[in-house]
Amino acid sequence: MELTLLGTGAPDGLPRPDCPCAACASAHGDQARAATALLVDGALLLDLTPGAALAAARAGHSLTGVRQVLLTHPHDGPAVELPPGLPSAGRVPDGRVLTLISGHRVRAVPMDAPGTGYEVTSPEGERLLYLPPGGAPSGMAGASHPYDMVVCDVLGRPDALARLRAAGAVGPATDVVAAHVDHGVPPGRELSRRLAAAGARAVPDGTTLIVGEYHAVPDLPRRTLVLGGARSGKSVEAERRLEAFPEVVYVATGGTREGDPEWAARVGLHRERRPGAWRTEETCDLVPLLASPGPALLVDCLSLWLTDAMDRAGAWEEEKLPEAVRERVAELVAAVRATSRTVVFVSNEVGSGVVPATRAGRMFRDELGRLNTAVANECEHVLLVVAGQALVLRG
Repeated sequence: MELTLLGTGAPDGLPRPDCPCAACASAHGDQARAATALLVDGALLLDLTPGAALAAARAGHSLTGVRQVLLTHPHDGPAVELPPGLPSAGRVPDGRVLTLISGHRVRAVPMDAPGTGYEVTSPEGERLLYLPPGGAPSGMAGASHPYDMVVCDVLGRPDALARLRAAGAVGPATDVVAAHVDHGVPPGRELSRRLAAAGARAVPDGTTLIVGEYHAVPDLPRRTLVLGGARSGKSVEAERRLEAFPEVVYVATGGTREGDPEWAARVGLHRERRPGAWRTEETCDLVPLLASPGPALLVDCLSLWLTDAMDRAGAWEEEKLPEAVRERVAELVAAVRATSRTVVFVSNEVGSGVVPATRAGRMFRDELGRLNTAVANECEHVLLVVAGQALVLRG
């Protein structure tokens, strides 16, 4: 099954008309995107957008063979003019199956937002799933086998990808292609990096793909360390790396602090930001979690874990670091090396700030730097977040 992406952008396109943001200003050349529309084997057009006929011609195709035009979502603004010779555009009721004269079978997939998703099966059996902007499948049951390709709003609705993975509809070999790309993420390397973290990719408008053809799926790192200073955005970056995956366990090492409303407010903000399907464990006992099989872990953060380790050893009043702390660090690093789970660690980067005024503060700073270095050595992917921008140090 041959799929040509006539456009891959949000309904307003990218750049948006008259938008002064930095993402729109840098979206030019191959990074500019028309509203998303898909041409399947020259016979099926999914979503009708302005300039579809011209976009098809630029991609070396014609719309003269299109036998069905299906819409996935309400189209705001003036009606799009139907190119001469095309059948009228419409939507298939949820759950209904439509068989085209070309041999393609199209099933309408219910969404949790206004719109309709379409599962397209070719005469040869390849399976494509296309979802509308801002939509995720509703009531997804267990899939018999994964789709060959999924085209969806990866950045706008990463939880849709998580649902598909949980249901077995997206597997390790599924080619996930981003559509409805908007200006919320700068184009270029930053867009590619964020999509790769979700196991997805973006392609330029006019690209033709073969559904079911082998494609190297983005290599998802099993162990990631995200470093950053205070309020740098490191926790947001860490959460973003797992938001497209189901059954994440959020490991909070800070615990609760009775009578501290400011700390309670911080914890509350973190909880509100996380997907509702994630489970939270408040513990500093990381070694058993890393040693046992299970879903992905997000450990936030190693600096609070080290604080707990030094508290337990009574290290703050000692002249030098107690051996008990070094042993706990060594056990943790060994567990990171041996773990089979996907895990994202968060830690503070404190080596670039003001030298602490106290001996205990300097001891903590030095030991955190050593801990970060040791954990980074065991991770395939290391990021440094500065002013909300992630810099790739490894991977």
